[in-house]
Amino acid sequence: MHVISRWISLAACLIASQVDARPALGQDVFTNVERIVALGDVHGDYEQFVTVLRQAGVIDGKARWSGGRTHLVQVGDVPDRGPDTRKVMELLMALEPQALKAGGRVHALIGNHEVMNVLGDLRYVSAGEYAAFRTPNSKQLQERAWKVLSDSARRGDAAYRTQWYAEHPLGWVEQRVAFEGNGRYASWIRGHNAVVKINDYLFLHGGIGPKYVDSSLAALNTGVRRALDPTSSPPEGNIAEDTEGPLWYRGLATGDETALSAHVDSVLRMLGVSHVAIGHTVTPGAVLPRFGGRVIMVDVGMSAVYGGPPAALVVEGGAAYALHRGTRIPLPLGGDLLPYLKAAAALDPPGSRLRAYVDGLTAATVPVR
Repeated sequence: MHVISRWISLAACLIASQVDARPALGQDVFTNVERIVALGDVHGDYEQFVTVLRQAGVIDGKARWSGGRTHLVQVGDVPDRGPDTRKVMELLMALEPQALKAGGRVHALIGNHEVMNVLGDLRYVSAGEYAAFRTPNSKQLQERAWKVLSDSARRGDAAYRTQWYAEHPLGWVEQRVAFEGNGRYASWIRGHNAVVKINDYLFLHGGIGPKYVDSSLAALNTGVRRALDPTSSPPEGNIAEDTEGPLWYRGLATGDETALSAHVDSVLRMLGVSHVAIGHTVTPGAVLPRFGGRVIMVDVGMSAVYGGPPAALVVEGGAAYALHRGTRIPLPLGGDLLPYLKAAAALDPPGSRLRAYVDGLTAATVPVR
């Protein structure tokens, strides 16, 4: 791994377009925010991402900020699976100063897939993502990488060579330069928060497990950023890769609501909020409250790989709404969810995941809460 990192650092010198991105501000608590728009995992789907932003009124037809004082929260997992990770990140980078100038804010939170890319876990990087990094020099860089990084004892093995090139396609070097060390996207990701508190809402990618229930916002954010620091080894018990940590925990999304109710209350009490909004776990295709509205799942699977709708959580005027395919629907934070889910499903095309889910619920006799 150290050989790869050193070689990537040298390769960065050969890529003229490689420029560090300016880190975001480290503030993680915001009060008196008039309007919040929060959306889930993008996974490289630029078109769906832009569609949601336009429907929410935070960008115009030229993809420039039009949201005024709105706070836009993207809860992480921009990269992997889809082809347009680079375009989505560049748009977020462009929107950050535009929103700030207008009195708003863009919060691009760190998700587990951001961490995976920075730390070199490339299992979910798609062919399209690598292709987006190709340049006229890609073949030359690939050949240099072969000479430096491949196993010299196996270079005469045709099967090994084929596999190596499949795992290091054109654009791989440029992708690693961007995501490793002080690369453009690595620096940008590292300058962001994993968790933010806006009014009485907490936003993060995965959740907070029992192990971290007593942790402050500062401790959570500092721990994640430290794990991504290229100047130091990841700390023991790396919070950025811990299944109970803020990027990986799924209990709030999939755990039994009765069994975890006290834990959710502890999280809310410790961090001084009324609601926690999370991504990471795909819903049946709509913004979905759990635990009587104390937890709100916003990963609707909008990426083409999941086939979900353009949808987001909107909080304004003291009320919460689901923006589903451009239509605003009041979000029930307590009580029966079925009328809301039916209203959202009615906006979907036939055969959608949400319609199938609602049909299953309708056949049941117990209210959905």
